[in-house]
Amino acid sequence: MLSVTRETASDASAAVLATRDPELIKEWARDLGAEPATGEATASGPATALKVADGGTGLRFNFPGMSPFREISWVEWFDHFSRYDLTFVYDNPRMSQPSSARYRIVSTTDLVRG
Repeated sequence: MLSVTRETASDASAAVLATRDPELIKEWARDLGAEPATGEATASGPATALKVADGGTGLRFNFPGMSPFREISWVEWFDHFSRYDLTFVYDNPRMSQPSSARYRIVSTTDLVRG
């Protein structure tokens, strides 16, 4: 796994990438038609009935044709992402065609220890 930013992502040759760069995460989501979402209760709304083993991050994405989670704004998504020091781990879209929607959101501390 390789840690990337907008400046380094296009040169990445690893199959799996990790980033904390908001613009890179938004680009990944935009390319897949994904929207920011949560399954947790937050100030903007209640929890969803669907329970997901997500390591407690509370952050998800809704994909076209599959939207089981409550949509939230990018502002709320990244506020939570930053507050809990999370990292977005995903398949390198340049290494898999078609682009993979596989991702994880993990604690940065756990990733570094990993």
